[in-house]
Amino acid sequence: MVIKVFLASSSGSTAIKKKQQDVVGFLEALRVEYDPLDIACNEENRMWMRQNVPEEKKPANGIPLPPQIFNEESYCGDYETFFDAKEDNSVFAFLGLPPPPGSKEAEQADEAHIVTNGNHVEETNGDLDDSIEVPLEECNGDVHDEEEQAAEEEEVEGEVAEGENADDEAMEEETEGDEAPADEEEQEEAVEETDELTEVTEAHAEEEEQEEADDDREEEDLQSEEEEELLQLEEEEEAEVQEEEEGDLEETQEEEAE
Repeated sequence: MVIKVFLASSSGSTAIKKKQQDVVGFLEALRVEYDPLDIACNEENRMWMRQNVPEEKKPANGIPLPPQIFNEESYCGDYETFFDAKEDNSVFAFLGLPPPPGSKEAEQADEAHIVTNGNHVEETNGDLDDSIEVPLEECNGDVHDEEEQAAEEEEVEGEVAEGENADDEAMEEETEGDEAPADEEEQEEAVEETDELTEVTEAHAEEEEQEEADDDREEEDLQSEEEEELLQLEEEEEAEVQEEEEGDLEETQEEEAE
């Protein structure tokens, strides 16, 4: 399986160059072999990329921008989906490759496999622990007289302790009755603090929503700039091809005239 990364070597967009460098740099860091395919200098690469990116993954204008990633003929995704897989430690799954042993992704896959099959580390094979020795008298149901006496003494001590605990609980109830006003004040203060915290949280949420909206507008502007640059690049290449054809035609006419 060969990972194909379609790039634009002569792109004038700084954003596209940065995205391409991020993808290539991370693949090299993971020691993933890949084949870089230039769409700026090779028309076949460009047409193949456009034809094989699924329709639902293409932008509104129908022109997918680099970098685009494939595993042989299978489409993996663009920069955004690659970045999401990178954040989730699932790049090898994104690329359709088995994760290397010992990696975080391999450990996550093993854990998911264990949960799916219902196996747990805590499970045993049903073997009992024979390391605990049980006295022969207890196994046969015999109890020593000393143990019976100790049990009776523990019961008496338990009854005395229960009486003392009952007296302590009565005293605590009386004390709580005296402290009730103080508890009400503390509750009121807690409610006020909760209200203040809620206001701060709502204000923070509004700021985050505003920041997200600003980020979305910046991404849309960047997308428009990238599309314009790509269209300009195509127009320049078409102009070059047309000039070459006109030059060939002029040479042919001159030869015929001679």
